[in-house]
Amino acid sequence: MTDQDLFFKHANALLDRLEQVLPVNGRRVQFDGSADCWRYGGAAHGPVPVRHPASVQLDDLQCVDRQKDALDRNTRQFLAGLPANHALLWGPRGTGKSSLIKAVFNRYRGKGLNLIEVDRDHLGDLPVLCDALYEQPGRFLLFCDDLSFSADDASYKALKVIMDGSISEPPENVLIYATSNRRHLIPEYMHENEQSRMEEGELHLSESLEEKLSLSERFGLWLSFHPFRQEEYLAIVHYWLERLGVSVAAAEREALDKEALKWALEHGSRSGRSAALYARDRAGRTGLENQS
Repeated sequence: MTDQDLFFKHANALLDRLEQVLPVNGRRVQFDGSADCWRYGGAAHGPVPVRHPASVQLDDLQCVDRQKDALDRNTRQFLAGLPANHALLWGPRGTGKSSLIKAVFNRYRGKGLNLIEVDRDHLGDLPVLCDALYEQPGRFLLFCDDLSFSADDASYKALKVIMDGSISEPPENVLIYATSNRRHLIPEYMHENEQSRMEEGELHLSESLEEKLSLSERFGLWLSFHPFRQEEYLAIVHYWLERLGVSVAAAEREALDKEALKWALEHGSRSGRSAALYARDRAGRTGLENQS
């Protein structure tokens, strides 16, 4: 085999591999009509049906009533064909952001609502994915979980274009629900604030800050989540203990609360997730004791 033949062999192999990861046109994206929940696996795999979606319900989310009401209302508007906004749920880990989106989907999944999870690595495929959704029946939530970008990451621009920044009209049957630990999704640095200036009493942000804010401001609905107070954390603990069939006598409650607070301290988080995990641990230990 000549050097030229070897070159073309390797070049063709490389092109074959690239075709598996680069979207070429909308024909690559096909949906399984028997499903209503998918995980988008890139151009190579397309939307992969999720046969057993997370079963979390809205009633399982405690002490976040304001956020539940707002996202539920926005979703009902969307399902009714009325104006609705893309939503950004931001705040510390374990406070119920992702669970709320899954719970809203579970409430309305039998009423025409579909869910597609798209991770950050595949955001560049959003134009192709959305183009395919124009012709699909039903309403689609694109779920982007734990969304954040490094300072030099340009993949967020695909998200901006889909939301409001292209000559193409975004699909009327698509909304983006995203979660993030950051309000503005992209890290902000002190030196960027130093580049801002005052002109005739008006604040003009630096170009880099303007670019970063331009993404988060495309979300019309911002829902903030915060660490739970001690009494809220304990209320969530007792909710999950009851759900798991663990009865707590009044005389045992104080000791259990102390144990639950110690659990939160050791796990570094007084969050809803920490409360649920403690309840599972306590329920498991109680079950073993009852069996023996």
